[in-house]
Amino acid sequence: MNIVSKELFQHMVRIRREIHMYPELGYQEENTATIITRELKRLGIEATTGIGKTGVIGRINKSNDTGPVVALRADMDALAIQEETGLEFSSKTEGVMHACGHDGHVAMLIGAASLLKESLQTGSVLLVFQPAEEGGGGAQKIMESGLLVKAEAIFACHLDRHYKTGKLVVQAGTISAFTDRFDITITGKGGHAAQPHDAVDAIVVASLIVMSLQTIVSREVNPLYPSIVSVGRIEGGSVPNAVAEKAKLSGTIRTTDTQIRDQIMSGITRIVDAAGTLHNAKVSVNFTMGYPSVINTVEESEIAKTAVINSIGHNALVDTKFACMGGEDFSYYLEKIPGCLVRLGSQKKGLECIPAHSSTFDFDEDALGIGAAFLAEAAKLTIERLS
Repeated sequence: MNIVSKELFQHMVRIRREIHMYPELGYQEENTATIITRELKRLGIEATTGIGKTGVIGRINKSNDTGPVVALRADMDALAIQEETGLEFSSKTEGVMHACGHDGHVAMLIGAASLLKESLQTGSVLLVFQPAEEGGGGAQKIMESGLLVKAEAIFACHLDRHYKTGKLVVQAGTISAFTDRFDITITGKGGHAAQPHDAVDAIVVASLIVMSLQTIVSREVNPLYPSIVSVGRIEGGSVPNAVAEKAKLSGTIRTTDTQIRDQIMSGITRIVDAAGTLHNAKVSVNFTMGYPSVINTVEESEIAKTAVINSIGHNALVDTKFACMGGEDFSYYLEKIPGCLVRLGSQKKGLECIPAHSSTFDFDEDALGIGAAFLAEAAKLTIERLS
């Protein structure tokens, strides 16, 4: 799709592939920050570096600090995954890869910066390159810096392989889930597998808890509220001929409503305590609060829809009433600044069923031009409304 010039598109592809070859985990994005700073300097855009350790914020200022201020955000970090894509620009860093498209997010924002540098007439745009979205909460560090205190709106795109390239999902309200974690520790009584009556089997208790937890969502939570309880890790025992004394379970809770969130945590605690009492084991559960839900504001969502129509076309717009159950620390920005996170279709032919956070993840690079054009248009429309 010829949304941006061929030269700009090719430049974004080069940036994306350079970043992809040298991925960095959260708060370690030193090389990525250097690439970003290099590109902003090439465009003549001032930048502040070292924000939240590795973050970068560029600023395009056309109003001498007096006009409206809009922020655009891209996350920078990669994941601890060994790449198996076979791409010619595959990761050169052992055990680390861009498996969620953040390399594309950076390239898109640099593309949007190029468009805005030439077309912005008034106001200021903050180009936020954020570290550590993948569990590190880098958005909080950016907000704590105080550099976004004057921002009156914020927008972002996230590549999404669920939708074809050329489609953008814009919806107001809740679009992602709370991402809470639970850790359960079980202590029984070890013994010989041939004399189980002399022991308390922690693995049996853990198994009961795993199966019982599944009934919380299926039998206790109102089905009108999307919810997930998943056990992702189980540890217990050391040899096959001994009753395990200890076991550990770890998992995630995904909800979109605070009351349901509390209800599920209460249900987990009740089930864990009951299983311990039933089998005479010592049990404990600890909860770690994750990212809040992303809640797009209504007015900014309408601006985003207009931006999609203006830059790509009305047929590109997808409106869904369903939240994604993934998490996003963009939520921290929206607690203070009105804004909208848009899902950008980037489904690559032959990889339609490959999810994000997979060792074979890749996306259609044609989405880069679409994302850059959308971000630039959303910034300009917002400044026009605020002027």
